[in-house]
Amino acid sequence: QVQLVESGGGLVQAGGSLRLSCVASGNILSIDALGWYRQAPGKQRELVALIARGRNTIYADSVNGRCTISSDSARNTVYLQMNSLKPEDTAVYYCRWVIGGGYEYWGQGTQVTVSS
Repeated sequence: QVQLVESGGGLVQAGGSLRLSCVASGNILSIDALGWYRQAPGKQRELVALIARGRNTIYADSVNGRCTISSDSARNTVYLQMNSLKPEDTAVYYCRWVIGGGYEYWGQGTQVTVSS
């Protein structure tokens, strides 16, 4: 069993920055993909950024150039650095890990609110 704990969300003014973290604990044998998703009120959950083994990093068009996903294997942590935040970035952000042959785990979510 794997547990994910996110942190780093909060309230920030437009133009500001936040760094989200997602720490994994448990039996992590291999990582197939690491990703960040977000869900705004009344909208479907959408991909923000994804690192997949053997593939290029993917960013949503809406955040490309403003966000960077990275990972620290020694700390079992994936990060999302978000710069030049906009009010439309307001959402609950979730991390997702795909581990060991396709097992999928989600974090509990962290709220990001960007004021204009």
